[in-house]
Amino acid sequence: MHPAHQRGTRPATRPGAVDDLRALEAEAVHVVREVAAEFERPVLLFSAGKDSVVLLRLVEKAFRPAPVPFPVLHVDTGHNFPEVLEFRDRRVRAGGHRLLVASVQDSIDRGRVREDAPGASRNRLQTRTLLDALAEGGFDAAFGGARRDEERARAKERVLSVRDAAGQWDPRAQRPEPWSLYNGRIRRGEHVRVFPLSNWTELDVWRYVALEGLDLPSIYYVHERDVVERDGMLLAVTPLTPALPGERVRRLRVRYRTVGDLTVTGAVRSDATDVEAVLAEVGAATVSERGATRADDRTSSAAMEDRKREGYF
Repeated sequence: MHPAHQRGTRPATRPGAVDDLRALEAEAVHVVREVAAEFERPVLLFSAGKDSVVLLRLVEKAFRPAPVPFPVLHVDTGHNFPEVLEFRDRRVRAGGHRLLVASVQDSIDRGRVREDAPGASRNRLQTRTLLDALAEGGFDAAFGGARRDEERARAKERVLSVRDAAGQWDPRAQRPEPWSLYNGRIRRGEHVRVFPLSNWTELDVWRYVALEGLDLPSIYYVHERDVVERDGMLLAVTPLTPALPGERVRRLRVRYRTVGDLTVTGAVRSDATDVEAVLAEVGAATVSERGATRADDRTSSAAMEDRKREGYF
């Protein structure tokens, strides 16, 4: 790990911040244990992004000193940042976890989904790949790292969110969860999505990264990258996203607030070389990470909800 990305230091936090984080941690660990006790075949969805890294640490804590009793599932779009895939394999290997990879490219090759055009975003295509993987594995509960503060549709989620036999979500049929009591009953063919980080914020996630000394993909910290400005975002210049005629390629100091399909994920200009500097940036931000840097989420406030209704994360 590059020295600039070392997480061993503990940045200064406001009084009580550590207690707040430990309370969020305890809530999440409780959710993980409850689901593991109630469901037969859970699985952890792992993108290798900051939220899923935090979730993986919480899941590990829930079962220590025993190993995590269920596998880790990554839906591979084929449009991933190489640094993220490298980190995924390294983190899963270090934790001794069983990694399952569901490939969007395989779904395209098998005719399960159709790509709009070469190089187009594959975010929507992930839904069928995910649902097929859950069905093939017989998984009845899928842990995810989504937070309510990320996006309006995700704010509608419960901690345990039922998906019907077709894998679809109805926000009007959400179950009440008074006093943090969770109803895990499902019918045959249904499954639940479980969001232990529901009550966390982006700032909480970064504070926990600092508190626990967690390693993250290097693209979360400042680095130099060739980018073009497109649709109000700084988009990386790659074989999948070449510069278009008339676009000016610039090499800038940037970092990523979120990781995803590189065709629609933008960078932000930054000088944050470590977690303390990132905390300062996040604390001053006025737009969520998805709203600021994910093109498919910025085009319409209903974009995420439409995808979630179909079975998206």
